[in-house]
Amino acid sequence: MKALKIGQYTLRFPLIQGGMGVRVSGGSLAGHVARCGGVGLIATAGLGLNSRHFDGRNFFTADPAALRDEFAKAYAIAPDGIVGANCMVAVTNYDTMVRVACESGAKVIVSGAGLPLNLPALTADFPQVALVPIVSSVKAAELIARKWHKAYSRLPDAVVVEDPDTAGGHLGEKMEKIGSGEYDQYATVRGVKDYFRSEWQLEMPVIAAGGIWDRADLLHALAEGADGVQMASRFVTTVECDAADAFKQAYINCKQEDIGLIMSPAGLPGRAILTHFDKVRERDVALGQRCPSGCLKKCAYKETRERFCIVHALDRAQRGDVETGLVFCGTNAWRADHISTVAEIFAELFDLPVEKIATKG
Repeated sequence: MKALKIGQYTLRFPLIQGGMGVRVSGGSLAGHVARCGGVGLIATAGLGLNSRHFDGRNFFTADPAALRDEFAKAYAIAPDGIVGANCMVAVTNYDTMVRVACESGAKVIVSGAGLPLNLPALTADFPQVALVPIVSSVKAAELIARKWHKAYSRLPDAVVVEDPDTAGGHLGEKMEKIGSGEYDQYATVRGVKDYFRSEWQLEMPVIAAGGIWDRADLLHALAEGADGVQMASRFVTTVECDAADAFKQAYINCKQEDIGLIMSPAGLPGRAILTHFDKVRERDVALGQRCPSGCLKKCAYKETRERFCIVHALDRAQRGDVETGLVFCGTNAWRADHISTVAEIFAELFDLPVEKIATKG
């Protein structure tokens, strides 16, 4: 496998651990992935809710304080590792969380759930931080590149191409197009690479995300033109994942037919385990729950009480309430059948003994 370089950072293994909010990929998971030689991402969305900083009313104060804690935790595990942040464009405090991530030592910012058109401005004081947008089309990559170059004289350090037909969580495609058979992830990967090569004379690292589970998937992605992979769901059922044991067990217990699409109050489709999904909405209605935090820039629940409060539904699930909480996942979550370690997953993916994986960071 070729070495993968993102900005000034060379990865030992061409793998980014996908961001999973709320607090599913926190400092523990990100730190252990970084220690094993990948990029560990702390998902910044809603971090404050299940933190020592939250008093029930101070969401926007607790969130950045909790993010600092999670970076400290990750770097205690992997002092020299590549730790970054996954930042959702759709959240209200996007600008703040990007800046705090950089101040806390993020080496990489991966950003999606909207087009991160102002990301270079937010990170201007941190030129060492690699910037990696998430796209699902060549058109989106072109739009970001042109905007960044014109306004900031900057281009991405890598691009993640996410497959809406297989990825978990919020998806960058219209609901009616997901699963239609129209989307070709690796044609998009090659298209993005060709665009940067022809338009900017750059060999842009392009990362395939969605549907990557085992070594065969990894090798297929590389053979199809990707420079690396982003994986999220596979790391949920690890000892080091920050979610509660009940959340991890939901993956182990689910069947393939239990996984499906929802429409998030953020206005984006999402993929989740649907076994108890009706109870997510019922819980908010029964309690007369109004928008408690204003976490999203646009939210159907905040504006009209349509659907449900997503950040608190995700928070409940992460704490272990998988009956009324929302469990996001990719299409392959049903393949999880036991709890492993991050190092064991790296060993399987890269065909190495476990003792050759874990390092001091």
